[in-house]
Amino acid sequence: MAQAPFYQGKTITVLQGREPGGTGDLRARATTQFLQKYIPGNPTIIHEFMGGGGGLRAANHMFTVAKPDGLAIGSVSSGMLGSAILGGAGVKYQFEKFHYLGAADAGGHYVFYTRKEAGTNNLEKLRAASGIRIGAQSVGHSNYNLARLVAFLLPLKEARFVTGYSSPEIDAAVLRGELDARFNQSHTILQRYPEWLDKGLMDFHVVLEIPRGDKHPRFTNQPELESFAKTEKERQLVQLQRGFRLSGSPFILPPGTPRERVTILQDAMTKAFKDPEFSGVFKKMVGDDAEIVFPAAMDKGIKELPRNPEVVELLTKIAGPNPLPPR
Repeated sequence: MAQAPFYQGKTITVLQGREPGGTGDLRARATTQFLQKYIPGNPTIIHEFMGGGGGLRAANHMFTVAKPDGLAIGSVSSGMLGSAILGGAGVKYQFEKFHYLGAADAGGHYVFYTRKEAGTNNLEKLRAASGIRIGAQSVGHSNYNLARLVAFLLPLKEARFVTGYSSPEIDAAVLRGELDARFNQSHTILQRYPEWLDKGLMDFHVVLEIPRGDKHPRFTNQPELESFAKTEKERQLVQLQRGFRLSGSPFILPPGTPRERVTILQDAMTKAFKDPEFSGVFKKMVGDDAEIVFPAAMDKGIKELPRNPEVVELLTKIAGPNPLPPR
């Protein structure tokens, strides 16, 4: 008699590092309904929630408490890598020991733009302007970190970083003239404000490709952020920040999960992402296009992140609240 699949009759618990009902929850549910379809034995999948620390609490739980039996999957924050590498308080996990199942909100492009009224319609004018007001959600948020990297690498003169907004509030503040600029995801711009690009209502300056070399057809005229790096250290600086976003909000397995179960789940997630119906269902549930990074690419990208202590120290300073360090 053939042996029944391990997952037949089992229940997988997905621990989400967030509160229920938000976009992150919808992304996780849209993904796991397809994951369940491709796991041999079609186990039941349930979701539990552990908010706190921007996903830090859940990541710590997956590393120190969750059983490595293949029945516990974490859906954690995109800040997981940054917190660990940049020495965030309260980190109890070693990110390189997790097993990665990919993400549907990684990859993509980030674009830096300024309002038309700021009069900075090219890089020379942008560099010459003093006191550009750049909006972001909070210190340490990816949009904040990227804005600080732009200010450091271009460089910008006495740029001011204004935090405390939600993402839609930043754009509203730019339109009102309270802010001059921001970083944002390309698909968000094209979905919500296509006229900004089509009618030239904003000036677009720099793009961060994730992964590097993945050109967006609407932003091919903007230079890539890494092109402003003058040294290998500065290139690694951009590569490290790019790597943080490459992970998206990853699905992870605890260290010590049996290799055969890791393989089963990685294969199932790969098939889920390739399902011809996945992208449509994801967009209907979440409202955004899926930006997929497959398990193998994520695992490779995370393991190859620059770990040069000098680069980490510099990015820590750039991502912090104090004045930018001298170049």
